[in-house]
Amino acid sequence: MDRDFLIDLFSDFGPVTIRRMFSGFGISADGVNFALALRSGLYFRADAETVPRFEAEGSEPFRYQTRSKTVTVASYWQLPARLFDDPEELSEWARAALAVAERAALAKRKKNRGVAAKKSVRKKAPAESIKKKRALRSPRRPGARRDP
Repeated sequence: MDRDFLIDLFSDFGPVTIRRMFSGFGISADGVNFALALRSGLYFRADAETVPRFEAEGSEPFRYQTRSKTVTVASYWQLPARLFDDPEELSEWARAALAVAERAALAKRKKNRGVAAKKSVRKKAPAESIKKKRALRSPRRPGARRDP
């Protein structure tokens, strides 16, 4: 699959951004990546809500081989081949994949906000205790000179 083919394929869906990724392309809309075009096929983002639709079509999740094992990426499922000839239905599947990707991005932002808040609390506590320890260790009077 090349860039021009993908642009034509998604023409009914709307404008997409296609970027080099791995051994193929990442496909996004509105800054959200929702599909992968790789040597082994076209994969759409999926979740618990949309996976049954892929399973009913006989699709499988994206898999790749490392030196020691096969890795399954359950969040991307292969697009059924019949949809390459039906741009209207492909657009429906693409909209569903984009919705899944947007939900995942929102959940990730919420999760990261919580982690950032916890980290900031952790960072403040040690800094405050260090200041207290230093104050207890070296009592200095205002205006006192330090010996070199």
